[in-house]
Amino acid sequence: MRTLRLTMAQALVRALSAQSVEIDGEHLPLFAGIWAIFGHGNVAGLGEALQQAGDAFPTFRAHNEQSMAHAAIAFAKASRRRRMMACTTSIGPGATNMVTAAALAHVNRLPVLFLPGDVYASRRPDPVLQQIEDFEDATISANDCFRPVSRYFDRITRPEQLLTALPRALQVLTDPAQCGPVTLALCQDVQAEAFDYPEAFFAPRLWRMRRPEPDRQELAEATLAIAKAKTAVVVAGGGVLYSEAETALLAFCERHRIPVVETQAGRSSMPAGHPLALGAVGVTGTAAANAAAASAEVVIAVGTRLQDFTSGSRTLFGGQIIGLNVQAFDSAKHGALPLVADARVGLEALSHALSGFAVDAQWSAAASADKVRWDQDVAAITAMKPGQIPSDAQVVGVVQSQSLPRDVIVCAAGGLPGELHRLWQPGGPGGYHVEYGYSCMGYEIAGGLGVKMADPERDVIVMVGDGSYLMMNSEIATSVMLGLKLVIVVLDNRGFGCIDRLQRATGGASFNNLLNASRHTTLPQIDFAAHAASLGALSEKVDTIEALGAALARARAADRTSVVVIDTDPARSTSAGGTWWDVAIPEVSVRPEVRAARAAYDIVRARQKSV
Repeated sequence: MRTLRLTMAQALVRALSAQSVEIDGEHLPLFAGIWAIFGHGNVAGLGEALQQAGDAFPTFRAHNEQSMAHAAIAFAKASRRRRMMACTTSIGPGATNMVTAAALAHVNRLPVLFLPGDVYASRRPDPVLQQIEDFEDATISANDCFRPVSRYFDRITRPEQLLTALPRALQVLTDPAQCGPVTLALCQDVQAEAFDYPEAFFAPRLWRMRRPEPDRQELAEATLAIAKAKTAVVVAGGGVLYSEAETALLAFCERHRIPVVETQAGRSSMPAGHPLALGAVGVTGTAAANAAAASAEVVIAVGTRLQDFTSGSRTLFGGQIIGLNVQAFDSAKHGALPLVADARVGLEALSHALSGFAVDAQWSAAASADKVRWDQDVAAITAMKPGQIPSDAQVVGVVQSQSLPRDVIVCAAGGLPGELHRLWQPGGPGGYHVEYGYSCMGYEIAGGLGVKMADPERDVIVMVGDGSYLMMNSEIATSVMLGLKLVIVVLDNRGFGCIDRLQRATGGASFNNLLNASRHTTLPQIDFAAHAASLGALSEKVDTIEALGAALARARAADRTSVVVIDTDPARSTSAGGTWWDVAIPEVSVRPEVRAARAAYDIVRARQKSV
């Protein structure tokens, strides 16, 4: 057996460089590269290996470990989970900074390879700088924090362990059902240790998307349930896009006259102007989509986790749910009939089995008419109103008017995802990129960078609130450094306006969310435009909604990342559409507003399904 004597880190980089994926007949590297912030836990071992690899395995420098991981995750999502990136950090704070991002990837079923440095396997210099010592278990390090938020976790304490650990990691990263974050904690002394690795370990490996077919019995049961119904609706989740099933979805719904509603992750699965495309569903849904979802006898949930924002905290769907999902764990939620299969293959099999079936024509027509009325409502909600501080919805309307069909809108936490979910009209598949599985503040700018890396030909528009901007903005500098232009719109409502509205809606007093309702001596006057300029971006602040369109046009024409800032009203949000969300309200309070909110809460909670 021929061998190569390499350090563990050199072997890891060489093996990762040998992985490729087939996309539309073209062979591309499975890994687009690695994000790295070096420290004493990875600079000498893995850092040396990456420098030697050069363009065979590109290394990108970031400014924050969490945000670089967000960029990697966004890259994977924009690539529909067919390509991915790795991330490496030192031990200690560098590693734990990535744990939040690992949780985000885990929730959203997105692949990313985490390679944090770890303590010495030999324990000779213990305790090393930044080492966390457990008083009862010497095998624990800071990297154990990754265990509950990784699909697969391993700690490499000997160089030869890579021979079994890496293939297992790659299998999880590329499996459509198990897909999610993988952590290989790399003991820093082991990174530098040499071993005679078999040459076969570095042989090129081509990965192709696996498409599991449905079980015959499950398919028969799902077909029977649909065929007996006069009304049905499809809930399109992120799995539709990851499976590249949007064409199959359109054909299925047209053939059987079934309307489609979309989750946050599934938005852009259907052409926005199609009569059967009712738009967003759930707490942040459209009136048309929620009316159809509530009245349908059968709900075909395709590639969705059915989280509370989708299900209205288990109050929205009244019919039998059929869970078409590649992951069995997700397919049986909410008492669903499971149909475990790839989304595209499953839809095609269902359509074939339902030959000649269509839902009631009048019901479908009524749902389409509801969508037309909703579109009219959207025009009124987003219309500019001169002379007043704009709402988030009005800013969304202006950004939409300045966007092109190939653009990608990126957002994450706060009130903006709700406004975008209801109001935004995606120009095509992948044109709507909102992280709302983990609803992670700070994802927006870094996520936009990852989307741009995945598809540099598309313009990427990031919408972010002042709260999220302040949490994580450093990758503006990275986007300038890499020449990856973003258009960033900062909506400044001077605090956490979304949670302030929720606080007051549940009977609470405005407290500790808006800056002027928080403990302070002096209210800060934050100049976001000046700050963005200091990071290398072009920037400006506009004073009116009328000036926003012109500023966006200038930003689009610019040659590098541009930031446009506008003040918005923290009190106003879109009340049309939507459904109930379970936010527990105190049973006892001295505030009459809280007691009234609790009484209303108890009434609605009684409608919740227990399964």
